[in-house]
Amino acid sequence: MGIEHYTYRVTWSAEDQEFVGLCSEFPSLSWLVADQHAAFEGIQKLVAEVVTDMLSNNETPPQP
Repeated sequence: MGIEHYTYRVTWSAEDQEFVGLCSEFPSLSWLVADQHAAFEGIQKLVAEVVTDMLSNNETPPQP
């Protein structure tokens, strides 16, 4: 299972005036940036880092 199987969403945040990248399986994570594509790439990178950290600590990442 790779991080590409998770559910991602990019939406506009009127409050922050930036795009926010989100991942359904990791509701506490977000990535704010001015560019829509960068928000998607940013949240994917963040999720990859968290999953790597979880695995190195013998934790089980959520299922997609």
